[in-house]
Amino acid sequence: MSDSLVKELQWRGMVHDIMPGTEEQLNKELTAGYVGFDPTADSLHIGNLVPVMLLVHLQRSGHKPIVLVGGATGRVGDPSGKSAERPLLDEEILQHNLEAQKQQLSKFLDFDCGETSAEIVNNYDWFQSLNFLDFIRDVGKHITVNYMLSKDSVKNRLEGGMSFTEFTYQLVQGYDFYRLYEDKQCKLQMGGSDQWGNIVTGTELIRRKARGEAFALTAPLIKKADGTKFGKSEGENIWLDAKKTSPYKFYQYWLNASDEDASNFIRIFTLKRQDEIQALEAEHASAPHLRVLQKALAEDITLRVHAPDDLYMAQKASNILFGKSTTSDLASLNEDTLLAVFEGVPQISISMQNFLAADNYIDLLSTVTKEQVFASKGEARRMLKGGGVAVNKQKIASELDAIEIELLQGKYFLVQKGKKNYYLILVEN
Repeated sequence: MSDSLVKELQWRGMVHDIMPGTEEQLNKELTAGYVGFDPTADSLHIGNLVPVMLLVHLQRSGHKPIVLVGGATGRVGDPSGKSAERPLLDEEILQHNLEAQKQQLSKFLDFDCGETSAEIVNNYDWFQSLNFLDFIRDVGKHITVNYMLSKDSVKNRLEGGMSFTEFTYQLVQGYDFYRLYEDKQCKLQMGGSDQWGNIVTGTELIRRKARGEAFALTAPLIKKADGTKFGKSEGENIWLDAKKTSPYKFYQYWLNASDEDASNFIRIFTLKRQDEIQALEAEHASAPHLRVLQKALAEDITLRVHAPDDLYMAQKASNILFGKSTTSDLASLNEDTLLAVFEGVPQISISMQNFLAADNYIDLLSTVTKEQVFASKGEARRMLKGGGVAVNKQKIASELDAIEIELLQGKYFLVQKGKKNYYLILVEN
């Protein structure tokens, strides 16, 4: 068993608060530690990856990771860092979300490696049979109201109003830690720095109710260097589910990181060693325009979350938009990647009959495409004659060329007008 977990997390910038004695406990014996996730969606997003990586490092250092999915607390909602109360979820939606998240977590954690195997527990298993009177008698009496009011997650919401449901959340989460301590000999809880108050409530409950000792470690909340929120692109979450965020968009999020962010992210979200990262940073510094650091970061995370084929498609798609590419490169994209790459460009539908009936490129790119590529035949003629038009990455040499287009996926072709204007044409039967 390695004694380097805390040191590993520290050089990666992943320690915000740590309870005294935590490092000594981890060095002393194999320790079970957990992180809680509320199943409020059927996919994790990259904002969840910091606590996931805490569990990954815990397991790699010879300890046992426990994932607690909040089948019960998902019905309540954690007020920490929130300005409004979450909507409650029904049983069917929660179960669906739980199963989906379990599949994603299995890409990060080993669930079959002996005594350090990861384990998933659901707090609904113990809360479903616990009635309110038993809870306030056996649990509530151990934590004072003054203690609960001292937590930032409560103080920050009191002025605007806070429901009793939310007020009791830290006690509910504290009971989770107590149950894992009793049932699984779990002595460590980890999470984001906004969870510190809830976590130490759990250690206090274990101390008072079980006469035991438990520990806490939190990671900083990730912020981007430009002040925008980490984990979102154009205001939307970057999900681990390929149906919610395509592998191409996922890859692009990391590829577009600033140099400062990439240096931070590669420490937190990959398992590359310190010397590997320093070598990448040195290579990047010598030729920043090559974006070596961003490419290494994007490749590592995309490969872990998705599949080799998804990474290959994402890299090829990036070259199509931002590098030198050919018609065959474009033709090699699957339909999902093609649509993801050109999601923001105008898409025009035409009939197969009109496509086949077009006499020349002038007609095709003006009248047949409903004057959306070129507003007139004269404009189309001038730009085609000047060599400023490409179809499927193949420049049209002359406005008089015969139409020769091999449809992408049997139904699309891509028009590029000038350097930056793209149009995706769907040919429908």
